[in-house]
Amino acid sequence: MVDLDRSFFQDPHPVYRRVREAGPVLPALAHRRLRVWLVTRYAEARELLNDPRLAKDSAGAMELFPPGTAGPYASSLSAHMLNSDPPDHTRLRRLVTKAFTAKTVSRLRPRIEQITDGLLDGMAEAGELDLIEAFAFPLPIAVICELLGIPAADHDVFRTWTAPFVAASSAEEMREAHAWMLAYLTDLVAAKRAVPGEDLLSELVHISDEGDRLSRDEVVSMAFLLLVAGHETTVNLIANSVLALIGAPAQLAALRADPALLPGAVEEFLRFDGPINIATLRFTTEPVRVGDVEIPADEFVFISLLAANRDPARFPDPDRLDVTRPGGGHLAFGHGIHYCVGAPLARLEAQIAIGRLLARFSGIELAAPVLQWRASTLIRGPHTLPVRVR
Repeated sequence: MVDLDRSFFQDPHPVYRRVREAGPVLPALAHRRLRVWLVTRYAEARELLNDPRLAKDSAGAMELFPPGTAGPYASSLSAHMLNSDPPDHTRLRRLVTKAFTAKTVSRLRPRIEQITDGLLDGMAEAGELDLIEAFAFPLPIAVICELLGIPAADHDVFRTWTAPFVAASSAEEMREAHAWMLAYLTDLVAAKRAVPGEDLLSELVHISDEGDRLSRDEVVSMAFLLLVAGHETTVNLIANSVLALIGAPAQLAALRADPALLPGAVEEFLRFDGPINIATLRFTTEPVRVGDVEIPADEFVFISLLAANRDPARFPDPDRLDVTRPGGGHLAFGHGIHYCVGAPLARLEAQIAIGRLLARFSGIELAAPVLQWRASTLIRGPHTLPVRVR
C-alpha cells in the first residue's frame, strides 16, 4: 500500500519510480486516508485518461466517498465541466469552447507582455524576492481575472479562497472558502447578466448554441473552474520551470544562447516537473483491468501525470531536464475529452514569462536552499521560491 503522505508531497518522484517498477497500478492511501488505485506508467495513464469506464461525475463520486473524506467535492462549485461525463460534458465544453477560442488567446499576447514587463521592473528593484509572490502568481491571476472580467481590486484575495480547493485543508477552511467564492461569483454573474462587458464571463452568460445556454449555476461553477485552473496551472508551471533551470545550469545556458528553443523548452518543463501531479479524480463504473490487476467497480483511480511523464519506457533518461528534447507526447494537460481547454493560454503565458525573465536578468539563483512543496495530490509546486536576480 502506497502512502501519499506529506513526505510524498515533498518529493514524489522516488515514490513513483518504485511504484512504476512494481506494476502499472497499486492501491494507495490519499488525503484523509481515502483508498485509491494509483496509476504511474505512461501507456496505462494515457489509455485510462480516455477510458469511458472511468467516470468523473461529481454526483456519482460523492456517493463513493466515506464520511468526511469528500473535501472539495462536497462543494457545489465542483459540479463543473471537468467533473462531468458525456453528454453533459460534451454540451458544456461545446459552449465554453465557443467563447474560449484560439483567437481570444492570441489577442492577449500584448497585455501578457505588458503585465510581465511591469512585474520584471519590480523584481529588478528588489534584487532578492519570492519569485511566486513577485512574478509567478500575479501574472496569471491578472490575466485570467481580466479575461473573465473580474475587477483588479479583487485579484489578490482569490489566492486565499482557491487554495483550500487544490491542497490539503480543514473542513472549516473549505466551508469558508466555498461560502465566499459562491457568494462572490453568484453576484458577479448576476452583474454580467444585467450589464455585460467585453469579457469571457459575459460571453459565457449570454452565449448560446442552437438555443442552448448555460444556466446560472452552470456559469458560476464554470467561472470557478476557469478561475482556479486558469491561474493555478500557470503559477506552478512558471515556478517549477525556473527552479528546474536553476538546477540545470547547462540547460539554462543553452536556452539563453538560443531563445528559439523556448517553445520546445516549455514542453520539456511540462514533462519534467509539470504543475499537475495527479489528474482530477476518476472512478470505475465497472471492473477495469490494468495489466494483471483488475480494479473493481466503484473504486477511485488516481492517474499521475507527473509519474507518467517520467516513465523511462516513453521518455529516455526521463529524470534529466533537456530543453532540446523533441517535444510532444507528455500528459501534463491530460488526454482525451478532458484535455485542458486552457492549455494554449498556459503555454503562451509560460513562454512570455520565462523568455522575458531570462532576457531581463543575467543571473538567477536560489536565495534559500530548502523548499517546502504544497501538500496537494493535484498541484505540484513550491510554497515559495526565494531567488536573487541581477
